[in-house]
Amino acid sequence: MDRETELTLVERLRAGDADAFDAVHAAFNRRLFTFLLRLARRRDAAEDLLDEVWMRLVRHAPRLQPETRLGPWLFTVARNLHVSYVRSRLLEDSTAAGLMGLWPYHAPRTSPFEETAGHELERRLERAIATLPLAAREVLLLVGVAGLEPADAAVVCGITPQALRQRLHRAREALARALDRDVAKNAAVWQEVEP
Repeated sequence: MDRETELTLVERLRAGDADAFDAVHAAFNRRLFTFLLRLARRRDAAEDLLDEVWMRLVRHAPRLQPETRLGPWLFTVARNLHVSYVRSRLLEDSTAAGLMGLWPYHAPRTSPFEETAGHELERRLERAIATLPLAAREVLLLVGVAGLEPADAAVVCGITPQALRQRLHRAREALARALDRDVAKNAAVWQEVEP
């Protein structure tokens, strides 16, 4: 979404324009849901949190600043709601991966082999991401999946852009190590299976 369109939508939201809400919803709903699903690792929790994000936008729309950036505002609300959810439920970050089968993978007309390989890559990525600490998972999801610019992701996380870049770098390294461990684990399993 270009900045001029965004500023127009913010002004329309401030005026209570329902069509503007629909446009913002269409632009951000899927990305927000994917972000929340991967953070919460439970579909029902992600759906509830997503509903609350949209309720907050409706409630706070008249008070938005004219220069509000919608992506960072919405993802900040989503992140804060998730943090509150975790605190209120005393959930541990190391719980089972749950329902996270939404890793984007789009290939036109793939062969059965390519489709199987794609699904395996998706599963490997999901397993590896699920093993990361919340802070690492969060920055990877904001930048890599939700498509936020690192500066906007820094706003969402409440840290400086430099700190975000460092966190993102460490998260990518941790993801690479987790993927390497997964490959090694699978190789060991296959060696046990071979005659």
